[in-house]
Amino acid sequence: VQLQASGGGLVQAGGSLRLSCAASGHSFRHYTVGWFRQAPGKERELVAYISWDLVSTYYGHSVKGRFTISRDNAKKMVDLQMNSLKPEDTAVYFCAAQFVIDRDNYASAASVGYWGQGTLVTVSS
Repeated sequence: VQLQASGGGLVQAGGSLRLSCAASGHSFRHYTVGWFRQAPGKERELVAYISWDLVSTYYGHSVKGRFTISRDNAKKMVDLQMNSLKPEDTAVYFCAAQFVIDRDNYASAASVGYWGQGTLVTVSS
C-alpha cells in the first residue's frame, strides 16, 4: 500500500483544515487506517483511526470532539476533518495503514506497517 497525504497548511486558531490521504494497492480496504502527528521535539502520536469496515473509530483525547476521521474504500481515501484548531495541533501529520491495536484501543507508531509522507499543519495563535 502506498499513501499520499495532502491538505496541510497554515490556519489561525479556531479555524479548520481537511487532510486527505489517497491510497494505492488492493489491500487498502482490509486495513485499519488512521492519522498520526509529530510536533517538533516530540514523539509521533496517534490522532485517530478508523477500522476497515467503518464500524470502529478512535480519537486521541486532545482531539476528541474536534476532529473527524472518515474513509471511502471505493475511492481508497481517508480524510481527517479538523475543526476548532489550536496552536498545540501544530505538527506534521502522517497517514498510516496496517497497525496493531492494543487492548486499550491504542496503536503505537512502531506498529505501523505503511506510512504516507507527512503534511505540515501550522496553527497560529
